[in-house]
Order: sequence, then structure tokens, then C-alpha cells
Amino acid sequence: MLKLKPNCECCDADLPPESTEAMICSFECTFCAACATAVLHGVCPNCKGNLVARPIRPALMLQKYPASSERHLRAQPCAASAA
Repeated sequence: MLKLKPNCECCDADLPPESTEAMICSFECTFCAACATAVLHGVCPNCKGNLVARPIRPALMLQKYPASSERHLRAQPCAASAA
């Protein structure tokens, strides 16, 4: 089950579970759409996988399976990935 991390790992922008701006890779690294496109060019800087839109968990399921509240930030600044 997806953790639904609450923030962009690059700029720390809030990404609530219902956000349509959240992008993730297959390891659930999470970035806002602005960083994912303009800075990272669709490539995860951690695993080099592609970034896709994070699905939105329906409200009823969100009550039963809440999103994570643990924030994550990269130790190193985000920079464009070389694929």
C-alpha cells in the first residue's frame, strides 16, 4: 500500500493525499509536479526511475488507511538527473 508521503522531497511543498500535483517513482520517492518536470525532467534523482502521477486514495479508504505524516527531504539538493 502506498504511504502517500506528505511533501516534495526537493522543495518541501505540501502534498496532501488528495493532491493532483504529487509525482512518485516505483520506490515512492515523492516530488511535486513542478520539481518533477522543471528540475528532474521526469526522472527520480534517487533511483533513476520515471516519475508518474501519484494515485489519489478515495476518502473512505483514506479514513481506514491514512496517509503518512513523516516528511522526507533529500540530503543533497535536487538537480536535473542524467538518465
